Amino acid sequence: MTEIKKILCAVDLSEHSKAVAEYATLLATTHKAKVIVVYTAPSLSQYVGFHVPPNTIENFVGEIVTGAEKSMEDFVAEHFAGVDSTSHVLVGYAAEEILNRARDEGVDIIVMGTHGRKGIDRILFGSVAEKVVKNAGMPVLTIRPKVSGV
Repeated sequence: MTEIKKILCAVDLSEHSKAVAEYATLLATTHKAKVIVVYTAPSLSQYVGFHVPPNTIENFVGEIVTGAEKSMEDFVAEHFAGVDSTSHVLVGYAAEEILNRARDEGVDIIVMGTHGRKGIDRILFGSVAEKVVKNAGMPVLTIRPKVSGV
């Protein structure tokens, strides 16, 4: 039988992240598993060539990471109380960072949200969840946001 001992829970700290955390917590308590909660801040390195000094970008990213670390600390305390969990703020492209951390940590499953974008939004913004699902070496549980009125 497949065991779940380590779960990577990827959140974007949006309102939907609460539902994602509920599923990760349910799996963790059911399987007595550890949860690694990650948030990925953008690196903004793609903007270095736009006549913006690199030190300005680095300072801005540093401020994002500092704010995200505090937000993650609060989020994990609220949504993973009583669960063996750690939190990490990663910097880079979300799908790539999630996949790298999952591999490095040897997790058994990834739990993450999906925004359920369609049409032009999907073309413009892409799908982090889709990239993770297509490239992960372990199962990925994606949680869609609830649609009101359905």
